[in-house]
Amino acid sequence: MSDVSTEKSTDKSADKLVRMVSGRVVSNKMDKTITVLLERRVKHPVYGKYINKSTKIHAHDESNECNEGDIVMVQQCRPVSKSKSWRLVKVVS
Repeated sequence: MSDVSTEKSTDKSADKLVRMVSGRVVSNKMDKTITVLLERRVKHPVYGKYINKSTKIHAHDESNECNEGDIVMVQQCRPVSKSKSWRLVKVVS
C-alpha cells in the first residue's frame, strides 16, 4: 500500500530527491493536519515469514480536504511543526 518513490524536484535545486509515499488517512481531527498510516510488508530475517509493519505520520493539509479512510499521496518537506514534516500532494481516492 505504501508506494515509495523518489522524484526529481522542480524547485531551485534540481538535484534534490523528494520522497513521496501513499497511505490511508486515519485522523483529520486537527486543524490543517492529517494522520496518515503507512503500511508495508517486510520479510522476517530468520523465519522468512512476511510481517505487516505500519508507521503513522502527520502531514500538512492546507485546505482540510481529506476525510478518514481516504488514500492520499504525501511528500516529505521541511518541518512545519514539531511533528509535521510531510505535506499532502493529492487525494487518490
